[in-house]
Amino acid sequence: MFFAVLSVLITVVHLYLWRRLVRDTTRPGSRARVVGTVALVVCVALMIAALSLGTSVSPEIARWFAWPGYLWLAMFFYLLLALLVLELPRLALRGWLRRDPARTPDAAQAADTAEAAERAGSDGDEPGDRDEGESGSGSTPRISRRMALSRGSAALAGVVSLGLVGHGTTVAMGAPTVTHVPIALRRLDPRVEGFRIALISDVHLGPIIGRSFTQRIVDLVNAENVDAVAIAGDLVDGSVADLADAAAPLADLRSTHGTFYVTGNHEYYVGYEQWIDFVPTLGMRPLRNERVEIHHHGGVFDLAGINDATGYQWQDPGDVGEALAGRDPNRAVVLVAHQPVDFDDAVGHDVDLMLAGHTHGGQLSPFELAVTLQQGAVAGFYEKDRTKMYVTRGAGFWGPPVRVGAPPDITVVELRRG
Repeated sequence: MFFAVLSVLITVVHLYLWRRLVRDTTRPGSRARVVGTVALVVCVALMIAALSLGTSVSPEIARWFAWPGYLWLAMFFYLLLALLVLELPRLALRGWLRRDPARTPDAAQAADTAEAAERAGSDGDEPGDRDEGESGSGSTPRISRRMALSRGSAALAGVVSLGLVGHGTTVAMGAPTVTHVPIALRRLDPRVEGFRIALISDVHLGPIIGRSFTQRIVDLVNAENVDAVAIAGDLVDGSVADLADAAAPLADLRSTHGTFYVTGNHEYYVGYEQWIDFVPTLGMRPLRNERVEIHHHGGVFDLAGINDATGYQWQDPGDVGEALAGRDPNRAVVLVAHQPVDFDDAVGHDVDLMLAGHTHGGQLSPFELAVTLQQGAVAGFYEKDRTKMYVTRGAGFWGPPVRVGAPPDITVVELRRG
């Protein structure tokens, strides 16, 4: 039902794109209009296939429509934004368009007479919308002001969108940056000071991201010689049967105290139980509303993890209270959660530091504005009362292999005494 509603919405919005990019820039019945219409229909079909089938079929098959479908999703996003912005000058130039000589009664009548035969059954565009008109009673063809403005707007929107998507693709498919963040904790045992946690989130193994991308992440983390690794969910977009090989390099992650894992919302979409059972074979310990004591250089602190905030829909809810039950209140606690929306709950349970992901930093700017409204955070450091939070932008991407204004990130958090 969700994808049915989404498909209808996508189709309706594409009608606006068709009008601005195809109808307003081409002559009725022309080859350009037919080609543009067919191309847009194909793009919509590929995008819907990627959104609805990308995680339910084998990655070897899915990548054939995932790559073009998801790339068009990014193009669609920026074309829509650009065209909506360009509506403003179109409105401002309405008077100039009305004064177009091609829209005079004589010109319109001459154009109608000259084109009546070849445009029988046309869609009834206004005379000023035609590709060509007659200047008065002469025979010299000219492009109407409306047509010129439409073509210019479409060209500008296309160039801007293509440039953003092209640049964003190189960023998304490149190596994640490694960000070092020192964070002071008020209750941290002095003997634990300097403890380093590599925070990895939102890898999204699937039809586009595979084993080589995972190996790159492992190599970057191992080069940091960290004390622990925390994987904050959305590791996969598919089944163990399809993605076990892509995830296999994670078994080579090296740290003093091991790798810990919590679920993200995407694990629930593809069957979280299979991944909970599988990740221990890679040397990873799932933290399912539980905590572990980390003993380091004679000191100790608690590392806890909770199930994703959407887990309740699968009768597997996240519970900060359960995760912290029985802990020593004088001891520092670091909580790993997939979504920043759990921050308030962490504050209510007097957590020292919460580590999260999920947001991708917005992934496609200015989408971070919507993310902020829904999550209350996008990326970076946040603090409320006595609880701190760091949100990583994530190492991979969801959907379009495109990142604009939000480069991929692995964060190395260094705990310090506050």
